[in-house]
Amino acid sequence: MLGVIFEYTGKIANERNLDDVLLLMANMGREMIVADRCSVWLVDRAKNELYTTVAHGVSGIRIPLTAGLVGHSISSGEPIFIDDAYQNVEFKEVLENGALAVDKRTGYHSKAMMVVPFRNNDGDIIGAYQAVNKLTEAENFTDKDLKYLTLAASYAGKSLESVQLHHEIEETQREIIFTMGEIGESRSKETGNHVKRVAEYSYLIAKGLGMDQDECDLIKMASPMHDIGKVAIPDSVLKKPGKLDEEEFKVMQSHTTIGFGLLKNSSRKILKTAAILAHEHHEKWNGKGYPQGLKGEDIHIYGRITAIADVFDALGSERVYKAAWELDRILNLFKEERGHHFDPQIVDVFMEQLPKILKVRDNYTDI
Repeated sequence: MLGVIFEYTGKIANERNLDDVLLLMANMGREMIVADRCSVWLVDRAKNELYTTVAHGVSGIRIPLTAGLVGHSISSGEPIFIDDAYQNVEFKEVLENGALAVDKRTGYHSKAMMVVPFRNNDGDIIGAYQAVNKLTEAENFTDKDLKYLTLAASYAGKSLESVQLHHEIEETQREIIFTMGEIGESRSKETGNHVKRVAEYSYLIAKGLGMDQDECDLIKMASPMHDIGKVAIPDSVLKKPGKLDEEEFKVMQSHTTIGFGLLKNSSRKILKTAAILAHEHHEKWNGKGYPQGLKGEDIHIYGRITAIADVFDALGSERVYKAAWELDRILNLFKEERGHHFDPQIVDVFMEQLPKILKVRDNYTDI
């Protein structure tokens, strides 16, 4: 038992993805009490619902806050302990509308069941463990199982609160970053869909390159800030309908260093990534880009990815100074600029991901 507890608490302590934490908790509960299935339910107060993204044997589901055995347990704040779901009288109606109805659809046979609510640091119930079917000869859960699952529930409540707080902070950062990206684009009469598309394109390219999930998510979250420096570019340059002269182009180029200057001092991973993107998304593989004239792999991989994502969307969109290009014309340009403007490997991955990229473009088309 101690081995199970230490193994899972160590894994949970190092995990920040909510779904992964819930899966680890469900597995921990199942092993601690030798159950066939174990689910971790969470309370969604805003929607007055219970939900689980991790449930052994079934996909994630949502139910009303007071529904089922879980709802009863959470409403009362007390655990529920049933030896035989088909013979139970006290919760007959609840079981017939819940677990037994699911059994009819799936062919599964629920027998012993146990639900234990768990609380956060303030003592508020935020979810519950639900275990189904004891995998021993007796087939019934014991008082010792209740103590073990209660122990797991106590740990789960504290851990989940920490993960949810971390998740909430990340969501807030993501929302702020996206909004700031929209502000930067709106100054040049771009739509918010431009930053959405560039974020999705960058994510798909990163996935195609084999980058790990956290890094793919990071570039997706940070990429909306690639043009944030445009907030400081005068309208006479930013919104000029014709071609920029040499002096005006220098002013326009400064949006990369301005954006970098705004973001570079942050200690937050997302904003540090955004600083790189803002600074390097106009660098070119052949060293003829700006603002630093970096060449090849001296350009950060994030900058190389967002460069092609941004150019693809810019060329395919109507702007104050040009009409939108046809797809074939853009693809021909990318083939020509492979190894010149763009990293050859990233061009190849872009072409591989093109069907998904075009689907994103259709989903976030400008009106």
